[in-house]
Amino acid sequence: MRNLTATLCLTIVLLFGYAGVCKSADLGRTAFEKGDYAAALREWTPLAKQGNARVQFNLGAMYLYGKGVPQDYKTAAKWFRLAAEQGHADAQNNLGTMYRIGIGVQKNYRTAAKWFTRAAKQGHPNAQYFLGYFYHIGRGVPKNSGLAETLIKASAKQGEAKAQVWLGHLYFKGKGVRKNEETAVMWFTRAAK
Repeated sequence: MRNLTATLCLTIVLLFGYAGVCKSADLGRTAFEKGDYAAALREWTPLAKQGNARVQFNLGAMYLYGKGVPQDYKTAAKWFRLAAEQGHADAQNNLGTMYRIGIGVQKNYRTAAKWFTRAAKQGHPNAQYFLGYFYHIGRGVPKNSGLAETLIKASAKQGEAKAQVWLGHLYFKGKGVRKNEETAVMWFTRAAK
């Protein structure tokens, strides 16, 4: 009986605690959407410090774009890294982009490829595109045309315009694929839409 009571008490605490976290995250999102960045920051900061990956990503975006806080790429990278390490695909993609460009972190193609790989494995289209590009030219990873094509096609099929344009060029010129102007036009048209 004691074990049952203890289990029920723990379950209630966890449920209400989780509900409080969700409520705070939702309040932050609502405030952010209304442009009340100070309220969003107030709601999200404690949750981010407690390890909420979605909220850590949101704070990273606030610092990246200077929404309600001074624009600070290093702080953005810190929050993205914390979320990325927990498997947040958008944070992994953003961190990969930051390493690719060298904002908030030192430019490092190998590290960019690592984060793009993690996001691409989760089906993130932008990460698939850039990882495919890296494999195409051998940047941060060994050159691998077959893997590059696979990643870029996966990205294009999800609607990533950059990947669709790339495939259009490949089919138009017959680079690595059989030349097919009709297929090229199809990919260019998808990209234009």
